[in-house]
Amino acid sequence: MKKLIILAFVVTMAFTACTTMKPGTIGNGGLSGLSGTWELNYISGPRIAFNGLYPAKKPAIKFDITEKRFSGNTSCNSFSGALIADDSTINFTGPIMMTKMACPGEGEAVFVETLKKVSHYAITSDTTLNFMMGDIAIMRFTKK
Repeated sequence: MKKLIILAFVVTMAFTACTTMKPGTIGNGGLSGLSGTWELNYISGPRIAFNGLYPAKKPAIKFDITEKRFSGNTSCNSFSGALIADDSTINFTGPIMMTKMACPGEGEAVFVETLKKVSHYAITSDTTLNFMMGDIAIMRFTKK
């Protein structure tokens, strides 16, 4: 019985994680909708549970549209860089400045590597930011 419940949970999470979306924003006006601070609540790929990757602090990213900058925290180190984005595309492959504290676990590496794969974004309900690779949501953030 326990295995059946675990299997049902895994199947449900797989369908939720593989949601496809069309690039672009839904709701609040394109690039300006990125403004503010967003906290990560989902990341695709790792075999480690989300709370195992980020047990003490969740990664967050802040966008300053007027200055065309972003900054944030990987759950361990701080980072910042120039914002390269329009109303539907975003790119984190440019130079990103980051502090270099030693970080436990794999959370930071997973976050940074996944961020580099992002090509588009979509904002839904003004409170959910999805970073996408193609049409697959690979990171999901909640507005803070």
